[in-house]
Amino acid sequence: MDEFRAGVRSWLAEHLDPALKGLGGPGREHEAFEERRAWERKLGAAGWNGIGWPERHGGRGATLAEQVVFHEEYARADAPARVSHLGQELLGPTLIAFGSEAQQRRFLPKILAVEELWCQGYSEPGAGSDLAAVSTSAQRDGGEWVVTGQKVWTSLAHVADWCFVLARTEPGSKRHHGLSFLLVPLRQDGVDVRPIRQLTGTAEFNEVFFDGARTTEVVGEPGDGWRVAMGLLGFERGVATLGQQIGFRRELEALCRLAEETGAADDPHIAEQLNRAWVGLEVLRAHAVRTLGDASPGAASVVKLVWAGWHRRLGELAMLVRGASGLVAPDGLDAWQRLFLFSRADTIYGGSDEIQRNVIAERVLGLPREARP
Repeated sequence: MDEFRAGVRSWLAEHLDPALKGLGGPGREHEAFEERRAWERKLGAAGWNGIGWPERHGGRGATLAEQVVFHEEYARADAPARVSHLGQELLGPTLIAFGSEAQQRRFLPKILAVEELWCQGYSEPGAGSDLAAVSTSAQRDGGEWVVTGQKVWTSLAHVADWCFVLARTEPGSKRHHGLSFLLVPLRQDGVDVRPIRQLTGTAEFNEVFFDGARTTEVVGEPGDGWRVAMGLLGFERGVATLGQQIGFRRELEALCRLAEETGAADDPHIAEQLNRAWVGLEVLRAHAVRTLGDASPGAASVVKLVWAGWHRRLGELAMLVRGASGLVAPDGLDAWQRLFLFSRADTIYGGSDEIQRNVIAERVLGLPREARP
């Protein structure tokens, strides 16, 4: 494993353009987007995209431990945020697990080559964390599905080529019954993508309106979309979270330095909070390592609940360290203000804290289900 780690580290040191370091990520996806896309194509040409995918599908067949090492070294190198994360880490593994051979041949190579970008069509105005309440519908018209409805908070839809969409395909069905997992091309009549401006002033989230959009692609059997959608969410909270935690550690270390430089660390309350943040990050990593590959009900919910709360509290702590100067932004937001504002969303997107707690209560602890319409 040491040899593999050294190989990853050496390749990144040789090929990563220093001008790309630290670019992109939540609230900053607009930064050097095309340059980051070109960088990912270089990664793909060298075989670093989809490293956990089986070799027969173009991956490296890397072990779980090797995948962890790659994500950790990528984060330690301060390499830029990935533009094809949704395709490589979510849809690709989902197609490998649930897709047809024809779909695998059609889509997987273009994901690895970063020729087609993807977005996720799950949340709706009336079905955010309560995903089973989706109302976007799709009806058969010959060999096609005609999609009508609205999705919201769709990350990077404005630059994506395709969207994987959870839609209701059985009229009159309720909750998780009668749903299908569709692959919908976005560059067609009947699709309207509208960016949503955030507190940070950026607009990486979008509303997506489907008005007669068409597709021939359904993953799995029609009506079996809930199973496919849940399988995808399991991939969403996999080994990449350990790389994410390297970024968290970098933020915490920088905040500790700021507290020392400004004298804020002399305040016993702030010093205690910084120590608590350090302990919390160690617990976060230990839990993530312990549960790698855990497919049991609620495991993904615990991971999401823990990291989101920690990161949101770090944003609040950053404002405490900054003091009164953190309340003004005469020349635009700085990194700490952006962290505070965007991390407010961490406990909401990808499944709110309330929903994660319900999942843990019902599926792990066996408590009575919450009443639902």
